[in-house]
Amino acid sequence: MSTNSTSAGASTLPAIGHGAYSRRLGWVAVIATFGGLLFGYDTGVLNGALGFMKVDPVLTGSAGAELSAAEVGLITSILLAGAAIGAFVGGRLSDKFGRRRLIVVLAVMFFVAAIGAVASWNYEALLTFRFLLGLAVGGASVTVPVYLGEVAPFEQRGSIVSRNELMIVGGQFLAFLINAIIGNAFEATPHTWRYMMTVAALPAIFLFVGMLRMPESPRWLVLQGRDAEALDVLRQVRSEERALAEMAEVRELAQITREEQSGHLTEVMRTPWMRRLLLIGIGLAAFQQLTGINSMMYYGELVLQDAGFSHQIALIVNVFSGVASVTAMIIALKFVIDRFNRRTVLLFGFAAITIAHVLAGVVGTQMSTTDPARRWLLLGIIVVFVFIMQGTVGPLVWLMVSEIFPLRMRGAMIGVTVFLLWGTNMLIAQVFPMLTQSIGFGTFFAFAAVNAVAVVFVATSVPESHGITLERLEEHFMETLGKKRGRREASVDATTSVV
Repeated sequence: MSTNSTSAGASTLPAIGHGAYSRRLGWVAVIATFGGLLFGYDTGVLNGALGFMKVDPVLTGSAGAELSAAEVGLITSILLAGAAIGAFVGGRLSDKFGRRRLIVVLAVMFFVAAIGAVASWNYEALLTFRFLLGLAVGGASVTVPVYLGEVAPFEQRGSIVSRNELMIVGGQFLAFLINAIIGNAFEATPHTWRYMMTVAALPAIFLFVGMLRMPESPRWLVLQGRDAEALDVLRQVRSEERALAEMAEVRELAQITREEQSGHLTEVMRTPWMRRLLLIGIGLAAFQQLTGINSMMYYGELVLQDAGFSHQIALIVNVFSGVASVTAMIIALKFVIDRFNRRTVLLFGFAAITIAHVLAGVVGTQMSTTDPARRWLLLGIIVVFVFIMQGTVGPLVWLMVSEIFPLRMRGAMIGVTVFLLWGTNMLIAQVFPMLTQSIGFGTFFAFAAVNAVAVVFVATSVPESHGITLERLEEHFMETLGKKRGRREASVDATTSVV
């Protein structure tokens, strides 16, 4: 439906053109994506900070003691628990109070939580502020892309919204880089992690001040019946001719949003083909996290220490993972996502990730810890794994989740899917330190097994959505499930007649 209307709009709307309004739109994208940068930094900063946290006497309670693997995992997973809740309620809050206003509130939360974490006086206080930080991360993960998509003209919507994903991995890279600088340029003490986390307060200030000067989403304003204000916003980021012509499109998009908000999960669960789509979305979300990517994003520096690098060197070489992540995302956006079938890319990604995990497990468990080549081989495998994941499965799953759900149920189904994605992320973050403590690099064999299952799941259950309309996907599932149900009923009737 939206594809057709976009095509129609493309043939009738005036060209975007260039002028002060295009620069204004550029600033909107830059400012708003600082929410993505904070998302990336606050999830990535632990990859370097945990090594200091685990021996901080303020957190452990006494000098010379260390946090347990479960306590280390909880520092990470508590943020993800908050993110799951923040993502689940963030969309509803932005619908009620406005996209821009919620982003301003999230900026305050980012700042307060970052400063609170830095000033933590014990382990429990740190967990409290990490949970608050998670609420902000989850809220930003759903609100910023929606805001960008609603402010951008449809011709640039894909590229502008994708900047947020790029800023997320850029924030993680920035965290790795700053951790390496702080961990090596200054005398390492148990309190060094506090300096690493202090940096997160700076982009939060920039986001807060910047968003105060940004416009509200024109689509949200139309949803509230404030058409005059919506037109004023469009005049800020479009030419006068384009702004007047685009109001019709904004009203149409607002109607689509109303349709997205009208569905309820009870109807999904009663309808076989919708229920199947929801299970496919949940499967994609869970398997994306079960690739183990966030284990490397959160605990990569600790894994590299286990591989044989010193603490300071691990902080430095860990930056390679950040470089691989950003590079892969740029390549995926420019050369992969719109050129190849979704299923093909997913199958390649999961298969390659499975091989990478097997190689990491073999090198980690079979090579001698005294062999210098072991740590460099492990580093190379981890960097290749991150590159493959961030260039294939990472962006493709988010894209397919936004494509495969029926329009009227999209809001409800995406809400459940993203909630369970964060929940799986939280589970992995909690158990990964305990797994590595008990079976070491054998953990990678477990990841390999799960990703092998993901290959089978994609091959047998995931539909192709590249170049296929939402209406056609709905027809496909309705027809397929209808035929299966008809065959089952026919089989039952035949059995009954024989009896």
